[in-house]
Amino acid sequence: MSRSGFAILVGRPNVGKSTLTNALVGQPVAITSSRPQTTRHTIRGVLNVGDDQLVLVDTPGIHRPRTLLGRRLNDLVLTTMSEVDVIVVCFPADQKTGPGDRFIAERLQGLRRQRIVVALTKSDAVARDVLAARLMEADDLMKSLGVEVSDFVPVSAVDDDNVDELARVLIDLLPEGPRLFGDELTDQPERVVVAELIREAALERLRDELPHSVAVDIDEMGLREGRPDGDPLMDIYAVLYVERQSQKPIVLGRKGQLLKAIGAQARARIEALLGTRVYLDLHVRIAKDWQNNPQQLRRLGF
Repeated sequence: MSRSGFAILVGRPNVGKSTLTNALVGQPVAITSSRPQTTRHTIRGVLNVGDDQLVLVDTPGIHRPRTLLGRRLNDLVLTTMSEVDVIVVCFPADQKTGPGDRFIAERLQGLRRQRIVVALTKSDAVARDVLAARLMEADDLMKSLGVEVSDFVPVSAVDDDNVDELARVLIDLLPEGPRLFGDELTDQPERVVVAELIREAALERLRDELPHSVAVDIDEMGLREGRPDGDPLMDIYAVLYVERQSQKPIVLGRKGQLLKAIGAQARARIEALLGTRVYLDLHVRIAKDWQNNPQQLRRLGF
């Protein structure tokens, strides 16, 4: 009998959840960045192994929120945790277990149906004795809270070390049943994935200047009419939103060069995703204090 079900990856911001999701699926379905709180949506990546199917849910990092957006993202994670079959708690091997990890572990105490797996991420970044110490810290924390853990798996998404082992552990914990999806890698609409790829390019180009103030919305997206059958072209009109007037020139750069660079980087990744040439039109607009504005958050999909 085949197995299928959902596993959610949870943890503090920047512990490698998105990178691990992409490594398990085999292709990028969630954006990654060295900046905390990169993920803003629950991205589902689909991994098919034989007749078994593991649906991975990557989530925003649970953090102390300073905005309405932050509170909504935390609520999203906690709600999703109660709806899946397996919860993968990600502890970074290069950091000691801290209050943020305890806060997340405490959220597991009221769950009874879900199986719990601890993934020690970034295992490539530490020596074996440090990794062993981190495993003991995670084990002690879970035992102190009465949380039963099915397995502990050190893993490095960067080196692809133990990724297949983690996948096997998760699949073995899923309930028996047929596949929930076809051969697609993610159930996210193309517009959502495209918007995330544009935001990823913006985060990389803007570095530390505007890590959380940028949102992306797709105005229009569709194949251009009248093109030859063998040479399709996808037209995408997108907007980068910032919160203040002073942030707009930062995104544009001198004579608009930074925005052009963001567009070129995003376009290459979108073309690889869609398998067709893309015309990408980017503009920058202001949505004042959008992270605390309920109306703006709804419009931007939060």
